[in-house]
Amino acid sequence: MAIDTTRLFKPVRIALLTISDTRTRENDTSGNILAAKIADAGHELVAREIGKDSVEQIAAHLHRWIDDETIDAVITTGGTGLTGRDVTPEALGRVKSKDIPGFGELFRMLSYQNIGTSTVQSRACAVLARGTYIFALPGSNGAVTDGWDLILAEQLDSRNRPCNFVELMPRLRER
Repeated sequence: MAIDTTRLFKPVRIALLTISDTRTRENDTSGNILAAKIADAGHELVAREIGKDSVEQIAAHLHRWIDDETIDAVITTGGTGLTGRDVTPEALGRVKSKDIPGFGELFRMLSYQNIGTSTVQSRACAVLARGTYIFALPGSNGAVTDGWDLILAEQLDSRNRPCNFVELMPRLRER
């Protein structure tokens, strides 16, 4: 990461959605990891919820947050695998304006260093939806740590050079 300390840090307002049929606030370890990392980085966690593994419910959460002008980005954890209940990418497909294909590709490349070929079972992805970034991470503690530490910490830091997601935010709704 190339942080330019002469640039101003701009906190990002982030909503966090854990997708699970079984997790609660008390045992949502991956959500807790992300919440702590968001705060430690100086960003603002403006909303945090747990939702069921349902395309309709996930899309409803996302639509509400996309339309909320106090939210710049959404991070989801869970539901990116291959089982029948893993439907997060399908929900993102319902709300997206544009795919950010490099996110999933980079996530799997970096994840390979920790879990080897098992990374092919991940459908981590990212989209842009009406000017809001949405990043879908797997639900394991290792995956959210990798996703944050190796990608999002840099791309959500306005001082990261040569470029970052934050500097694009004012122009995301352009036509």
